[in-house]
Amino acid sequence: MLQRIQTVWLLTASILAFVTLKLYFFSGNILVNNVKEYQRFSAMSNLLLMILTVAVAIASLITIFLFKDRKLQLKIGIVVLVFSIINILLAHFATKNFVPGEWSYDLTSLVYIAIPVLLILALRNIYKDEQLVKSVDRLR
Repeated sequence: MLQRIQTVWLLTASILAFVTLKLYFFSGNILVNNVKEYQRFSAMSNLLLMILTVAVAIASLITIFLFKDRKLQLKIGIVVLVFSIINILLAHFATKNFVPGEWSYDLTSLVYIAIPVLLILALRNIYKDEQLVKSVDRLR
């Protein structure tokens, strides 16, 4: 299980997803009772975003242990990838609540973007494993 590279990608994606619960996506001014107030936005700032982030992290972790059923592993990985992209979109659309022009992305928002990249790398390697097994089965 650990000798497969997709395990490393999935484990890293899961760890980064858990880390994004504390890292800030963006920060800026928001109007509270017609007074500008500086706030920072993370996955913990929004309930739906928090649920999706935890779901991505746990599903990535569970996907590691499905190494005996690569087809199921691939399907679950694709669903996790879609949830991860939705997670980024929801975080981006949360900027609409902030004062226009008075917010900016934090450097730690790159961690949010790294998760789908890692999931794509893992899915690519899972697919390669499946193709390798199919080619070996044809030779028998």
